[in-house]
Amino acid sequence: MIIQGKQYQTVWMDAGRVWMINQLLLPHRFDIVSYGDYKEIARSIKAMIVRGAPAIGATGAYGLAIAALNYSGSDLSEFFLFLKEAKKTLASARPTAYDLFYALDTVEQSIISAKNVDEGKLFAVNSAKEYARQSAEQCKKIGEFGNELIREKSRILTHCNAGALACVDYGTALSPLRFAHHSGKNIFVFVDETRPRLQGALLTAYELAEEGIPHAIIADNAAGYFMRKGEIDAVIVGADRIARNGDVANKIGTYEKAVVAKENRIPFYVAAPTSTFDLHCESGNDIPIEERSAEEVLSLSSGISTLRIAPEKSSARNPSFDITPARFITGIITEKGVIRADETDIEQLFN
Repeated sequence: MIIQGKQYQTVWMDAGRVWMINQLLLPHRFDIVSYGDYKEIARSIKAMIVRGAPAIGATGAYGLAIAALNYSGSDLSEFFLFLKEAKKTLASARPTAYDLFYALDTVEQSIISAKNVDEGKLFAVNSAKEYARQSAEQCKKIGEFGNELIREKSRILTHCNAGALACVDYGTALSPLRFAHHSGKNIFVFVDETRPRLQGALLTAYELAEEGIPHAIIADNAAGYFMRKGEIDAVIVGADRIARNGDVANKIGTYEKAVVAKENRIPFYVAAPTSTFDLHCESGNDIPIEERSAEEVLSLSSGISTLRIAPEKSSARNPSFDITPARFITGIITEKGVIRADETDIEQLFN
């Protein structure tokens, strides 16, 4: 992605540390932080310093590699047990995003054949770096396939942030928009603000502004107004987990957008790499939904400051994700092409 005229990735590993863009400070301040302990990395995921399913996956992979590097013993069996505990800590940081579990399993599997601890450390680091490289490449492919769905002068709605900041690079939902813009298509993007964390207003708009893509931020509950007026041609969102039957877990509010899009005969696409599919979940009913602190709803936070907006005696509920049933989804844009949101196409995707 381009930020302040330079190319960046959201998260990377160098010199025995994991480096990432601090997304809590955007768009007001651009800052890079680094961590050399897997518990700190887990906290960075939970605190949403890094967020977005593919970015969380890559960060988790790097976190497990850091745990391997920090192991000080020489006993291989104890090394494996130590990494299992580190894996549990990292996996508990965000329960909904499946990429995290997929990434941790990938790194763990890479060290099984290690003959000693030093070899295990090398395998873990190489696996984590390769996982992140492949993740960025998958998002690039999503952009190329998704661009084929975008017509000249398309007006596209997106929800939350599924851009490069939510991935290692390129993004999922924003990747097709990047490719469309850079191929010369005249497009316009409607950006849902995405309460309560405002990832659309703070992050998606930031990415689009940095790359010169025309856009407007709208209140979450204004999307239906613009759809009914005929001002939106398509909806593209990301995903945190996709079940075997095509049901999708994504940022809270996605389900509402899908229902209204179908009512207005507007195509609704989900953009996600194969690492986001969880074939162990038969349907959306099996996907765990994270419920975050009520304070996120009771207050407004820009990352720089927080303002309480609700009465002191009021409480709140704060589910972070909702489930969009497959019947509302026109197609899923993956690194292998665009598929239908049904079990047959999804199973073929993995064969």
